[in-house]
Amino acid sequence: MRPILLTRILLVAACALFGAQVSAQDLNKPTPAPNPNIGASDPWDKACASDTFNEYFVNFTWSPNPIVNSDNEFILELSDASGDFSSPVELDRRSDMNATFDFDFNFALPTDVRGSGYRMRVRSTSPAVTSPASDAYSMYYIDYKLPILISQDGNGTIPPGGEISLCDGNSIVLQPHNVPNANTYQYIWYRSGTILSEKSESLTVSTAGMYSVEIDYGTCSGSANTLSNVIDITTGSSQGVAINPPAKTNLCPGETVTLQANVTGQGLDYTWYKDGNPVTGPTLEGDSYVVDASIAGFEGDYEVEISGTGVCQERSSAVTMTNAGDFTVTRDNAATIVLLPSQTTNLSVSTTATTPTYQWYKDGSPISGETNSTITVNDIGTYFARVTESGGACAATPKDSETTSVVAPASFELVVDYSSSYTACSSTDVTLGMSVINAVASDGSKTDVTSDMLGAFSYQWTRGGSDISGETSSTLVITDNADNGSFALQGTVDSFNATSNTLEVRLRTSETVAITSTETVLCVGTNNVTISTARDLSGETFEWQRNGQNTGAATADLAVTESGSYQLVVTVDGCPVPSNTIEITDFDASQLVLDSETTIIFPEGESQTVTASGAANYEWYDANNALISSTDSATFTEEGNYLLIATIGNCQVSRALTVEYRDNFQVPNVITANGDGINDLWVLPNTYSRRADVTVTVFNEKGQEILNQANYQNNWPQSSTAFAQQNMIFYYKIRKENKTIKQGTITVIR
Repeated sequence: MRPILLTRILLVAACALFGAQVSAQDLNKPTPAPNPNIGASDPWDKACASDTFNEYFVNFTWSPNPIVNSDNEFILELSDASGDFSSPVELDRRSDMNATFDFDFNFALPTDVRGSGYRMRVRSTSPAVTSPASDAYSMYYIDYKLPILISQDGNGTIPPGGEISLCDGNSIVLQPHNVPNANTYQYIWYRSGTILSEKSESLTVSTAGMYSVEIDYGTCSGSANTLSNVIDITTGSSQGVAINPPAKTNLCPGETVTLQANVTGQGLDYTWYKDGNPVTGPTLEGDSYVVDASIAGFEGDYEVEISGTGVCQERSSAVTMTNAGDFTVTRDNAATIVLLPSQTTNLSVSTTATTPTYQWYKDGSPISGETNSTITVNDIGTYFARVTESGGACAATPKDSETTSVVAPASFELVVDYSSSYTACSSTDVTLGMSVINAVASDGSKTDVTSDMLGAFSYQWTRGGSDISGETSSTLVITDNADNGSFALQGTVDSFNATSNTLEVRLRTSETVAITSTETVLCVGTNNVTISTARDLSGETFEWQRNGQNTGAATADLAVTESGSYQLVVTVDGCPVPSNTIEITDFDASQLVLDSETTIIFPEGESQTVTASGAANYEWYDANNALISSTDSATFTEEGNYLLIATIGNCQVSRALTVEYRDNFQVPNVITANGDGINDLWVLPNTYSRRADVTVTVFNEKGQEILNQANYQNNWPQSSTAFAQQNMIFYYKIRKENKTIKQGTITVIR
């Protein structure tokens, strides 16, 4: 029974050890902590921050299973108001607590935090682990903490005594007028002390009651002191207020008319409005208002509002007042017109006058006989039309149109462009032609006069600044790449001479460039590929390109050192002419295939034959560089290092092979470290020992690492005195390429 019991104990201990090695550390949920800077002894249960106080502490504990990495950081994060962590906000970050398992975070509440469902969590970065979320807490940053002032429509006017009387179920809107960004808050509205359901910054009211509001800071509302003034809403019956029909509503300049309210003599207050804005304050017996047409802008919609003790506040329908003598004059042409040589231009205006008369002016003086809405001019100057209303309800003041400046051109601008499809160094022909003719005024302004002046100019094409014989039209056709160059068009009309912009023409040549290579496969470590051309490159501009980039080589032949796509680009008549492309590839060593791994293991006294394929010639060598086979196979009987050299095309490829005898024993689980020279050391099979890619790790019964060695030399333990007890148990792991390939226990008997 005792061996069975011991085995069970060892298995349980091993599972506990290796389970602890792979599990992450345990992060506990964060909890509020007292603020030591204000002498607090109790943790906070809500966060009510402001510009005068904003400091909070959170306690966090964690268990090291195992210890975090040295570059780890603990990050305290905050959810949104509903507890969601889709876009967490970082509150604090600690990189100095990787060996402290109980510590506090210190943070300030973000200024946009308002809600009752915020949660916190802690996240470690190395390894990446996240704690459970904390309980939900009310958190508010109180950025506005003054009493709110409310008024009708938020207009800033609080009625006398705070009273507003509504008629027959009408409604008004109450709204704060002293809260910046008022629409970013939620509110608590009250009617006679009862909380209403509305949460926005405005409240539509039609029911009598005492109305007030405060910003909803949740459980922090009491400390904000934002409770507003009270508006007392009363209700009553309509008086049917209206404006008596005035004598006239369409006034001539200088006329006046009195607007009269139909409800008078009851001690009421009257407020008159124009286009919705008050033009008088609430005044007793102000039941009439005089509209004066001599005042600019008198036109508009007029209303009267009544209020007072025992009556409801009520506003009339609007009466619209208009200007009988008003009309407009519109200039129908551009503000500046360029008058071309020997040409005329037309100016015109339009008007809303009923029976207009016209008089045109040039440079401030009337033009005899020009009394229509249009005029044809052939002289430079400043022109406008004066329009008079000769009929209608009343005489009106004449109105002048905006002025038109008619100017002579200071110069002409010629713009030429490619008239046919053209791509530099790709097209084989191109047509150049006039695109725009601009008349340029002395102030630099330009007017497009192409349609008027295209046939008026005399033309001459130039190439490189020299005239092209016979080319005197507004277009030029080029078909020979030998004519490549810079082209411009000169034009003359009257005393004006103009030269266009320059167009570069680079037509494609019919010449071709060809390249060849000695090989297309680049052997490893050799320069066996040369690319060349039969073209004489003397005196030519060219470049060798690899993958579209200039290699910098300036020789007629190119020695290739890298794989890639190669071209020779020669410049002919200003255009690059690319050659054919040659693809140079790296030699593929995987063409050589063995029917065995490069490490060959077989029992001592036996042999194994390895066969290669994919090459033309084979040579097999032993560690002494002696040739052991020149065929596609070799037979091995002894341990050691061997080399295969194979020829594929013009390239050679080699493979190193290692021959080992197979181990005939397993990993020992008991050693007797008593110094008698027998089983004193923990000797591993060749598969695990003396290999640089294999790491051997040994742990004691507490999980402490006592050996961690790659290329293990079968030399542990080095002394029997290292063992305090007669019998001790150790645990081992054997890893290769960061993967555990063997693990178990070792019993050391002293």
